[in-house]
Amino acid sequence: MGKIIAIANQKGGVGKTTTAINLAASLALSGENILLIDIDPQGNTTSGLGISRDDLDKTLYNVLAGRYPIKDAVLKTVVEYLEIVPSNIDLLGAEIELVGRDRREYILSEVLSEVASNYRYILIDCPPSLGILTLNALVAAESVIVPVQCEYYALEGLSLLTRTLRLVRGAFNPTLDIEGIILTMYDTRNSLSHQVVSEIRKHFGDKVYQTMIPRNVSLGEAPSHGKPALLYDIKSRGAQSYLSLAKEILSEDSIR
Repeated sequence: MGKIIAIANQKGGVGKTTTAINLAASLALSGENILLIDIDPQGNTTSGLGISRDDLDKTLYNVLAGRYPIKDAVLKTVVEYLEIVPSNIDLLGAEIELVGRDRREYILSEVLSEVASNYRYILIDCPPSLGILTLNALVAAESVIVPVQCEYYALEGLSLLTRTLRLVRGAFNPTLDIEGIILTMYDTRNSLSHQVVSEIRKHFGDKVYQTMIPRNVSLGEAPSHGKPALLYDIKSRGAQSYLSLAKEILSEDSIR
């Protein structure tokens, strides 16, 4: 049974999609099947892997609406062993259509149960908000990876998310836990970055990954080429940091 991990933070601009694409691609190098779920109507995870959002017939929206089984919407990507259920702006319709459905919070969970055994990891890239789509992701997931930008409001955003996770645990998914916190956009020259790292490690201890993701040009450029950083420039600090994060996650899972 694949491990389902949501990549979430209610604060935007923290590196959720960058983390989803590059962590999934790095995990796929282990030679085991990885599935990415793009549950953000912006569809940036989809386009960041070279898939045109405008040319899609079968997307996550169609799956959540009950029009197709999820296996029909799965696409191969430019990375071997990495597949994706793509999304585009049509997914905005799900926010409205799911409201009237029975057990609307569990729809994604029920859909993923059809394919979970085919993958080692299923990563869900969430929107930067707590709507019905993010709630579906948190109900479906076993745990959450939280990207946190090394900036002034980082702890405030983390505090909001931990409150959200408590609410989801209480109402829908009692075993939901933080898989780990990944510090992003780290700048060694910036004293604020060092302060943020120190504060978050003090508050969250071993939940914070040792790997930190630096500010890196290649991470910013790779999506415009429809590639993860490891295919765009594997020697870049950004690509190497996500490879290191994947190794850290695989190592921790083998110990558990």
